[in-house]
Amino acid sequence: MKLLRLIPSNTNFDFLRFKKIAFIFSAIIILGTFVSLLINNLNYGIDFKGGILLELRSNNSNNGNIDDLRNKVSTLNAGEVSIQNFGKETDFLVRIQKQDGDQKQQIAMIEKVKSVTNKDYNVRRSEFVGPVVGDELKTAGMLAVSLALLSIMVYIWFRFEWQFSIAAIVALTHDVLTTVGLFSILQLEFNLATIAAILTTAGYSINDTVVIFDRVRENLRRYKSKDHYFIYNKSVNETLSRTVITSVTTLIALFIIFFFGGAVLSDFALAMIWGVLIGTFSSIFVAVSLLTYFNINKGDKVEDQPNVPEYER
Repeated sequence: MKLLRLIPSNTNFDFLRFKKIAFIFSAIIILGTFVSLLINNLNYGIDFKGGILLELRSNNSNNGNIDDLRNKVSTLNAGEVSIQNFGKETDFLVRIQKQDGDQKQQIAMIEKVKSVTNKDYNVRRSEFVGPVVGDELKTAGMLAVSLALLSIMVYIWFRFEWQFSIAAIVALTHDVLTTVGLFSILQLEFNLATIAAILTTAGYSINDTVVIFDRVRENLRRYKSKDHYFIYNKSVNETLSRTVITSVTTLIALFIIFFFGGAVLSDFALAMIWGVLIGTFSSIFVAVSLLTYFNINKGDKVEDQPNVPEYER
């Protein structure tokens, strides 16, 4: 039976030829990330900065009026208020800044919102996050990402060699920074779901990188007489079909979530879509390209063993 291949098994693209262009591109988007963080910072959600969150549904099953809801809430003088559609046209997400005072004042504001909206809207969910809890969650999120990167670096170090570990962690840091930059530039809400997306992206990216590194290690032992440039390019080409198929199938699911998953999942899906794209890019053009700057030992000199079973390609 003939197998369907998105990428031919005998590709011979010279990926490393574009490594300088790739490094320049990466440097530009990372610089853009730092500039955006200095100017815009991140649009922290209530998870991190504290405040009140309410989910409302209009009693009118045909439609909801966001202007009407905004006028009702504005009469409360609650400070900074953000209202947006939440999935269906009849659903709304209301975010209100933390009120002066303790928890009693926050609960009082929630009751005020209910009182001015109860005729036309049902409150389906209400949450309050204090600034202390928000700071703790922010610290915990940063710690989670840092520990994940450190653990991955140690894992790669033990599984391969220290050169592979450095290349992998640079590529992973590149993916994390650019994902944070995406949220800063677009001013998307940065919350706990975003941290989950970043960690998932890191896992996806390192999985892709490990597959390529594994083939690099095999080919370093197999092609003793070839230079490293040839081996790295061949390794990427031999795993290209797997990389493309994995990325495409993942992106199909993520685009469906982005367009049909509602407002709750749209930012998460967008972060994952970017993560898959930039993770695939970094695995090929950052991680592998960085290996060219190390003199990795091929082991004992033996004859080349170029024959690789078809199922390994």
